[in-house]
Order: sequence, then structure tokens, then C-alpha cells
Amino acid sequence: MKRRFFVRAADVPSYHPANHTGTTNKRLVGADNVGAQNVELVLGVIEKGRGADPHAHPTMEQVCYLLEGSALAEVCGERCEMKPGDVCYFPAGEMHKFTATSDTPVKVLVIYSPPYGESPDKVVRA
Repeated sequence: MKRRFFVRAADVPSYHPANHTGTTNKRLVGADNVGAQNVELVLGVIEKGRGADPHAHPTMEQVCYLLEGSALAEVCGERCEMKPGDVCYFPAGEMHKFTATSDTPVKVLVIYSPPYGESPDKVVRA
């Protein structure tokens, strides 16, 4: 693989993540496109009322930065209605849920460390 440092979202293929509904993701930074080994950056677009069902990542931390729309994030018994510019943090091993609440699609940047890569062994469902 030729090493790359710059990525255009329009050039990245979309996929529908497991354990999510109404969600389309693009892996902007990962092992496959830039060779990242310790971090992964995903752009998600989520339809109203849809998102991530309750789940946890036993060995991975997750950060979500809301770009557009509004969403309800839930973790460790806390709930927060997020708006653009807000950030939520999901600690490794903690059950969490993320639901789009705005009429317009939610756009969110998601950072995983270490990388997720949609590996089924890195998720526990409720």
C-alpha cells in the first residue's frame, strides 16, 4: 500500500456498521487507507430516530464530535442531548447508545483508540 496522508471524504467508500440502524459510515483514517495503527477516524451520517443500539467496546475508547444535527448520547447512566460542537466520550467497556434526534441527518466524527475496524470481537451487545 502506498502511504497516504491526506484523505477526501468523497473518495472513501461507505459502509453500514454492525449494531446500528439508519447509519452510513466512512472510515477516513485507518490501517487500510493511511496505515494508522493506533487510532481510527470515522465520519457517520445517521437518520432521525436511528443510531447505535446499546453496546460496549471492551478494549477501546470512543469519542464522538457532533458536526451537524442533534443526538442523544447515553453512557454510565448519564444522558446528554448533543448539538454541533459537543463531544461525548465512551470509556472502554462501558455500555453506550447514540441516537439521532434532529429532523435533518446527524453528522458525527467518531474516534476509536485502538482502531475498531468493525471487528466483531471488539464489541459486546446489551
